[in-house]
Amino acid sequence: MDSIVVPIIIIVAILAGGGIGIKLFSGHRPSGMKHSKDSESLLKEVNKRLAQNPRDPEALFALADIYFKQESWDKAFRTYEILNDLADGTSKIDAFEVHLRYGLCALREGYPEAAYKGFNQAWTIKQDNFDVNYNMGVLEFQQKNYEKAVQFLSLARKQNGEHALTFRYIGHALFKLVKYKEAMAFLRKCLELSPGDKESLYVLGECYQAVGQFDQALKIFTHLRLDPKRGPQAALAAGNINMKQHKLTAALEDFEFGLKHEHIDPDTLIELRYQLSMASLGVNEIGKAVTTLKTIQAQKPDYKNVANLIEEYEELNSNRNLQIFILAPSTDFVALCRRIVLSYYHKSRTKINNVMLNRNEWVDISAEVETIKWSDLILFRFIRSQGSSGELIVRDFHSRLKETKAGRGICITVGSFSDEARKFTEARLIDLLEKEQLLAILSMVDAKITMPQPDKFADFIA
Repeated sequence: MDSIVVPIIIIVAILAGGGIGIKLFSGHRPSGMKHSKDSESLLKEVNKRLAQNPRDPEALFALADIYFKQESWDKAFRTYEILNDLADGTSKIDAFEVHLRYGLCALREGYPEAAYKGFNQAWTIKQDNFDVNYNMGVLEFQQKNYEKAVQFLSLARKQNGEHALTFRYIGHALFKLVKYKEAMAFLRKCLELSPGDKESLYVLGECYQAVGQFDQALKIFTHLRLDPKRGPQAALAAGNINMKQHKLTAALEDFEFGLKHEHIDPDTLIELRYQLSMASLGVNEIGKAVTTLKTIQAQKPDYKNVANLIEEYEELNSNRNLQIFILAPSTDFVALCRRIVLSYYHKSRTKINNVMLNRNEWVDISAEVETIKWSDLILFRFIRSQGSSGELIVRDFHSRLKETKAGRGICITVGSFSDEARKFTEARLIDLLEKEQLLAILSMVDAKITMPQPDKFADFIA
């Protein structure tokens, strides 16, 4: 933000040569100072007077003006610094001009506290000066005093209604104050006056996103993906919007686009990689996701839930059936569950009667099973959730068991069952199988190994 103030200072300096500075040699010329044709002769006269009195306000005023016009900012600042303490005690020099130029030189030399002092002193004399109000507003903004910044910048806007940077800072300050709709109006005006302001365009996109206008925000962020400075953050923002709208392929493109930039700040880089891994998981690119997660772990081991994700999905990456069970479309999931049912009881005749899918969360499969020793209707439930399944889902399964008049129920989850769920099944003909047991079953489905006898299978997987 600091770099934005500099052009204004230079402009003021140039204008001073034909405006404020002229007062020194016209109607506001200090008494006792003769009109000189050039700065060299004036400098001689000034030095002569300062030799007699180093704190001669008129001579210092003339010397400071010379330095200011020559853009000798350091010398001008030091001279105005002396004058700043003298100005209010004498009528021989223009106190407002001294305070204003002291502030401008202080800004140019990188002394914000001194600049604020000078502008504040100038403001007590004139409250309707654009340079004072604008720079006071910018300094308040830089100190994160956004309410005060808006107040001063609003005054500056009254004096100059076509100054792009004034609208820019008001818009940015209002954004910081979480006044998104108000900020949008000022940012749009800023971009109308200064179309190349990518920073303000990005903030406008954030405003659109904050008020729920995601299409407009997405257009801005997608446009800014090419920008060398804001591109990585814009790509991240665009990808996050596409993720929320379940446009995973578009989100992947955004995150990959952002990672192509040469210069990315560390926080943005790690978040781009994290979101890329999330999008990769969403489209079942497990290997790509695990590789990206390991890159993040090498960069920052404790970042979010990366360690847990690696542990979870590294197993998935090496187990195709587990991928299908958890992540595949419902048709593939159901097909796998049917294969499990048909091979669950070894050396049996198994006929599937009915398959009922519940919103891709679980599937119930009823099957007639006939072995040498017994025959019965068995109801299977396969639960895709990796969390803990509670008593309610087991009660629902028990009701389904009674509806189908099945003799036994096998409830299998890739997660776990709560203590309440286990307690509910203690006196009922329901077997609860968790992830470890499911993994054993999944390995047998493809390996086609010799299975134990039916009456011993439960002991084998328990």
